Amino acid sequence: METADMYISGVGSYLPATVDVAHAVAAGWYPAEEAELHGIASVAVAGDVPAPEMALRASRTALARSGRSPTELDLLLYTSTWHQGPEGWPPQAYVQRHLVGDGVLSTQLKQGCNGMFAALELAAGYLRAGPERQAALLVAADNYGTPLADRWRMLPGAIAGDAAGALVLDTEPGFARLASVCTMSVSQAEEMHRCAEPLFPPGVTEGRELDFAAHNDTFRQRAVAGGEGTKVLVTLDERMVEAIDRALSEAGLKAADVTRLTCMNTSREIAEQICEHRLGIPAARSTWEFGRTIGHCGASDQVLALEHLVRGGELRPGDHLLMFAYGPGVTISAAVVEILESPAWSRGGGA
Repeated sequence: METADMYISGVGSYLPATVDVAHAVAAGWYPAEEAELHGIASVAVAGDVPAPEMALRASRTALARSGRSPTELDLLLYTSTWHQGPEGWPPQAYVQRHLVGDGVLSTQLKQGCNGMFAALELAAGYLRAGPERQAALLVAADNYGTPLADRWRMLPGAIAGDAAGALVLDTEPGFARLASVCTMSVSQAEEMHRCAEPLFPPGVTEGRELDFAAHNDTFRQRAVAGGEGTKVLVTLDERMVEAIDRALSEAGLKAADVTRLTCMNTSREIAEQICEHRLGIPAARSTWEFGRTIGHCGASDQVLALEHLVRGGELRPGDHLLMFAYGPGVTISAAVVEILESPAWSRGGGA
């Protein structure tokens, strides 16, 4: 989707204190060999701060930086990957009650780790549908510190971190422009995140832990053993490059034009494989060094990286950020953000 008429006027985050991986290894939570292999330094851990409360705090920051009032918002999209509170309770209502108010359409997306990309596409279409519509608040939040999620072992090549990220998508110029965003699907790989687990009854109702690492490993073993499965893995790689190429093309760019790249906060070897071997972009231009200090924070990773880079003066006017993620399904997303100005809240803001 070409989105030259869509802007980002505010961005915010909530990042709790971190726990060193060395401490996790000493405590027996995380294998020493994986710590050495993956290079993750620390992980954000929120304790008993609920995900919706983190979402509210990040949203307040994003809205304040946007210059918009809550009454100027037309849409609230809340995306998450893990349980948010009492079963059957909608977490977006918490943000709506305490910040946004009742004059907007609000709903939750359960898209997975690329949920913010789906939110961007849906919000852009919604804002375009009515000339009176002005802005949308998009927020992602997760706290994995629950009995059925072992943050240290449940993900392949990553450790789950707790955080929230929010942005205001705007029809009026902001500090950045959303140049493009797109999502592609590889539904043949939907088994990757459920492999060997029955569909009913749902695992959480029987007290089964979330274990994407085990599901992913089983899926890949079966893929290697059978020709059709191997084709699915090849298709996943092809679609990843296709999604990124499409986002770049719609933004009028080539990979060499990208200033910085942010993927999901995974291991060193995965970051290098995506950046250098598949995209031809030096890993030094990625946000892996930042990501390795907070862990893989669900759907928040890319928003956290955007705020980190802008706030620190690492993205300046004229720069482009390529964002990439994938989620269960399997869906693969990419987007390009162009920096238009240094906001007042950034280092050297207003310059």
